[in-house]
Amino acid sequence: SRRHKLYREELNLTSPVAPLLLRPEASWLQFHLGISRDGLYPRSSPTVNRLLRDMQDFTTISADYSQDEKALLGACDCSQIVKPSGVHLKLVLRFQDFGKAMFKPMRQKREEETPEDFFYFIDFQRHNAEIAAFHLDRILDFRRVPPTVGRWINVTKEILEVTKNEILQSVFFVSPASNVCFFAKCPYMCKTEYAVCGNPHLLEGSLSAFLPSLNLAPRLSIPNPWIRSYSFDGKEEWEVNPLYCNTVREIYPYSNGNRLLNIVDMAIFDFLIGNMDRHHYEMFTKFGDDGFLLHLDNARGFGRHSHDETSILAPLSQCCIIKRTTLLRLQLLAEPEYQLSDVMRESLLQDRLAPVLTEPHLLALDRRLQLILKAVRKCIDTYGEAKVVANDTMQPEAPASDRAKLTT
Repeated sequence: SRRHKLYREELNLTSPVAPLLLRPEASWLQFHLGISRDGLYPRSSPTVNRLLRDMQDFTTISADYSQDEKALLGACDCSQIVKPSGVHLKLVLRFQDFGKAMFKPMRQKREEETPEDFFYFIDFQRHNAEIAAFHLDRILDFRRVPPTVGRWINVTKEILEVTKNEILQSVFFVSPASNVCFFAKCPYMCKTEYAVCGNPHLLEGSLSAFLPSLNLAPRLSIPNPWIRSYSFDGKEEWEVNPLYCNTVREIYPYSNGNRLLNIVDMAIFDFLIGNMDRHHYEMFTKFGDDGFLLHLDNARGFGRHSHDETSILAPLSQCCIIKRTTLLRLQLLAEPEYQLSDVMRESLLQDRLAPVLTEPHLLALDRRLQLILKAVRKCIDTYGEAKVVANDTMQPEAPASDRAKLTT
């Protein structure tokens, strides 16, 4: 704390400064303005590539806890934490041009698999899973994961020395190996042995671009109809009732429109990355009930390459519907010349933390893709292609009025 105070006094950070001006060409602003009914960014978006570079290169000017963490600080009993390995430190880093990104530090080495006895809700959360999920989402042409990039962060200069949060300052310490470390206070964990440490200052992690503020672009958080039980025993109805989808189809908005098809898209995405932790999904209210679902918080993906959790595909296998555009993209990525693992491998090489995924995880994508196509074929054999494959290839282009509009 004393060092941090001296650092701030040296830079005269407490004196009034001229207000920062918002540059219209700032990559963060251009990313927000590019959000439309079709996705978070256009297919060939130079803005996204520029945003990824800025998140890699720009100097952090402040660091803090996220708002939800602040709301929960102190409102928990650390003795009740089931498994501290399930926690995930995350911080909001701010950059020039009003840019903000969620920083998630490395918690698990790439070659480590999640132990098979772990429940999904106490699993490790992985920074490289966030990075890989963004690349996969873009390859699948969903464009529903915010731009995410890997970066080495100097935890001393880019977090400790720029934060104004005294609680965050207080959780930094120097380990016996002379590495600078920090840990999360309640509600995530309370012990320094669960900290993350630099080497001695540098720590790798993921940076995910923030979406527009809720004041500018309100979002809804909606429970997933195929939510899992977050307890050690008991099952949800969908896990024991193979006809569960019939019930879902009777409930608005799943009874018509694209919502159920978007749920199936999300299930396919989660099955490919092995994510069982999709308890809610979010949507922009601006685009109405048929808007796309945001694929946020993917850090519990890519945990076990040796196991395919087919229950994640329940929305597809129980409802037996899929978008034609999604099916065509999956079929293309199953072709030898466009194999999903090869496309992912090439895409992930663009990240500075490459290799982001180990080879077994990449090969698991090809295996899981075949299981998805097998499930679709089974549905078609049972109900016919006309009932299973929804034709969404002739959708009109969204009008300009549907594009996200922000005010400065």
